[in-house]
Amino acid sequence: MSKSISIIGLGAMGTALAKTLIDAGDTATVWNRTSARADALVARGARRAATVAEAIAASDVLILCLTDYAAVETTLADVGTAIAGKTVVNLTNGRPHEVRAIAARLAGYGARYLDGGIMATPPMIGTPHAFVLYSGDRAAFGDAGEQLAAFGQSHYLGEDPVLAAVSDLALLSAMYGLFGGYLHATALAGSVGFTAKQFLPLVEPWLAAMMTALPDYAERIDSGDHSRDVMSNLSMQSVAITNIVAASRSLGIDPAFMEPIERLAKKRLAAGFGSDEASGQVRADDALQCAASKQQADGPRSKRRGPSACC
Repeated sequence: MSKSISIIGLGAMGTALAKTLIDAGDTATVWNRTSARADALVARGARRAATVAEAIAASDVLILCLTDYAAVETTLADVGTAIAGKTVVNLTNGRPHEVRAIAARLAGYGARYLDGGIMATPPMIGTPHAFVLYSGDRAAFGDAGEQLAAFGQSHYLGEDPVLAAVSDLALLSAMYGLFGGYLHATALAGSVGFTAKQFLPLVEPWLAAMMTALPDYAERIDSGDHSRDVMSNLSMQSVAITNIVAASRSLGIDPAFMEPIERLAKKRLAAGFGSDEASGQVRADDALQCAASKQQADGPRSKRRGPSACC
């Protein structure tokens, strides 16, 4: 069923969201600080709001897609109770404390709040490859669900509004880690003459094969047991990690991406967990603190290493 929706913020992503809603037959009211950014959408059938207040008044569902939470705070600075009864869907990337602050503020004005994380690039919006994470007011998600589904797959994570933001950051960290590793690998391969295209047939299937380890890693992380049925222990892997860092420096390649991984591995090794699977690095700091505490409690003769209640 068609519904009136206001989109506040018309960067590349906000524009893609608005286009998708218009194409789905919804009545879209759009606002952007630079009004000219709305021109193409107005030509497509959107209504232009001259002010944020006008955009809020035009619709019961408001979608925010701004640069950051500072922009959200500025944009909504004077809304007050004009936003009461509205459903606010905030698709701005942010940090947990920022989400909690804006959720509490809007709830105080009587609005229903949904936070969201868009797991797609602008061209992917409206395709089956896009998905969006949501958390916050369950009833609001149910009421706006049909319209939100136009953007891609919708995943409601729960009523705590920070769930979507943290999951968004977690998924992005996995992506940036993968891309960073690929870029570093391509630089290393390039040092001996491989072009990126020549290296791709080697790295692509390798990464795909390594991704099959994730279910095993997930089980180890959840159980806290990184010592059972070890296939590739940290002591062995740390040698390769250190060699990558050292070789990169010698070749004039910045090892900044690999250095944190080396640091975490060394912490875990220092705590005596070299025989464990590398999945234990997820708690490298905990392991080091645990080992230090155990050493103090048991005295210098204690050499016990491995999983324990605190590790």
